[in-house]
Amino acid sequence: MWKTTHSKPISFYDRFERKGGDIETTHYCPGCGHGVLHKLIAEAIDDFGIQDRTILVGPVGCAVFMYYYLDVGNISSSHGRAPAVATGVKRMRPESVVICYQGDGDLAAIGGNEILHAANRGEPFTVFFINNGIYGMTGGQMAPTTPLGQKTTTSPKGRTFQVDGPPIRMCELLATLDGPAYVERVALTDTKQHMRARKAVRRGLQNQMEGRGFSFIEVLTACPTNWHLSPQEAIHWVEKNMIPIFPLKVFKDRSGQADRISTRAEAKPVSSRSEKSASTTQAAPTLGALARGELNQVAMKISGFGGQGVVRLGQIIGEAGVKQGLHVAMLKSHGTEMRGGYVRSQVVLSKDLIDSPMCESPDYFIALSSAAYKRFKDTVTDSGIIIYDPAFVDQIDEGLGCTQKAIPAKEPWATLTSNWG
Repeated sequence: MWKTTHSKPISFYDRFERKGGDIETTHYCPGCGHGVLHKLIAEAIDDFGIQDRTILVGPVGCAVFMYYYLDVGNISSSHGRAPAVATGVKRMRPESVVICYQGDGDLAAIGGNEILHAANRGEPFTVFFINNGIYGMTGGQMAPTTPLGQKTTTSPKGRTFQVDGPPIRMCELLATLDGPAYVERVALTDTKQHMRARKAVRRGLQNQMEGRGFSFIEVLTACPTNWHLSPQEAIHWVEKNMIPIFPLKVFKDRSGQADRISTRAEAKPVSSRSEKSASTTQAAPTLGALARGELNQVAMKISGFGGQGVVRLGQIIGEAGVKQGLHVAMLKSHGTEMRGGYVRSQVVLSKDLIDSPMCESPDYFIALSSAAYKRFKDTVTDSGIIIYDPAFVDQIDEGLGCTQKAIPAKEPWATLTSNWG
């Protein structure tokens, strides 16, 4: 439903609850652009009819206050980690519309690594990046986007190239990557620029709704309080000092192209033997059966190479067992000095005391590399299960007595669940 720009979006809360009982004023200073951008996003959510499936991920800083205003799903993340949280949310709930809302001190500083890799992966969510060239909430410190010469609490004589380097241009940086579908910079200055920003907001959300990938909208706005200017002077400061450094334009737009196509190969069986019938294979021991008391012990082995989270996965499984009141024993093996060496986690979960953490014949084997699969596939019990990622294990041995399940863990969650069957 289209509404006039003077009506209050349905996606806004009726009352802006705040500490102290104040519901009339916002958190934002006069002249701040957060409120304007909030309204542009809320109007788009209303018009697209996506309020019930929108999930907002916010970090710390002034941007975090957005959850007081937008009546959608809200998740707060650690400083700079909103893209990582948004990645998890979107993969778990691919039908949702996920929004990252971040300031320059958050996204371009401590969160620089997070946003860079999320964009490079082409994660299918929408990022709104508020750039006012300063840390707004915490006292006006220099940010990665602070223009050269600008005085802040941490650069009282002005930012210099020799000491601090030039301001980082995030749109230009991310547009060099293959992952993003849409990258644009707009500004909240005059009416014309507000309309450009409105279109960019809608383009970014529509791209996600239509499955086109990662969208990044940078919004130049003022911070009158920390700039020590009036709201009107701050707007002119954006026009005079920020836009020449951060030009307003579309840096990348693949909105009209088809969805990204996965090129990862499916696992190819070694032999042409048909799949074993489920009736000829014993039911595998499960953690549920262990918790119900139907068996006493389950042993697991996880193996791959360094950096895949082999040890961490073992720890997570062990911690889950402890929370279920089970006895847990874990061994890890990795050699950082040896290239191509195996990384292993062995986890035993039991109702009774555990004699040894070794699991020579695991009930479960998670293979995260082809070499690990070949080395340990024959050790799994006939009633056990091998779980492998076809991105790393390109051939499986169908002559084994155990069950084998392919989980494309590197694929988006929607692909993972559909392939699991």
